Amino acid sequence: MLTLALSKGRILDDTLPLLARAGIEAKEDPGTTRKLILDTHCDDLRLLILRAQDVPTFVEYGGADLGITGKDVLLEHRGLGLYEPLDLGIARCKLMVARPHNAPLDPSHPRVATKYAETARRYFAAQGRQVEIIHLYGSMEIAPQLGLADFIVDLVQSGKTLEANGLVAGETIADISARLIVNKAAMKMRHQRIKSIITALSNAIAPSA
Repeated sequence: MLTLALSKGRILDDTLPLLARAGIEAKEDPGTTRKLILDTHCDDLRLLILRAQDVPTFVEYGGADLGITGKDVLLEHRGLGLYEPLDLGIARCKLMVARPHNAPLDPSHPRVATKYAETARRYFAAQGRQVEIIHLYGSMEIAPQLGLADFIVDLVQSGKTLEANGLVAGETIADISARLIVNKAAMKMRHQRIKSIITALSNAIAPSA
């Protein structure tokens, strides 16, 4: 039995139609059931429904053979022990630096509010910029208004939330979309079956590519 871990939330809404086009459908509706392990109509494949941040860990340590999660999560996780064979092209957005309107572009030793602490730290370090990271799990947009931070690093889709909170998008750190990841040991042990799933998903995204 192979196990495919899926991310809860908006990414799940985009993932399920793609899986259906690839011939993978749960026997119960993931949006209504309280179960976290779901059988599919494929006799050798089941689904796990997890928080996006947990998907790489489950796949890395063998709790799942494959997973689907955002590139933002993988950047923060560092992708150790994983293959990333496919960009699924769904749940697209950007990981960006944002600052208040009319704020200095490069204040000395700025504070940066983000839940992507490791990714932000690597980004600014690569530019030779010294920053203090303020690790938040949400509501980053209000941090500059309250004097908590000079910048934020967060996902941006339309930019409307930034605008509503007096912020403007700046540098793009990474283009984000949902990615298929595979446990390295599972790829060796079940190569043919996993390869068939990768091919089916690749074919499923081709019409919208």
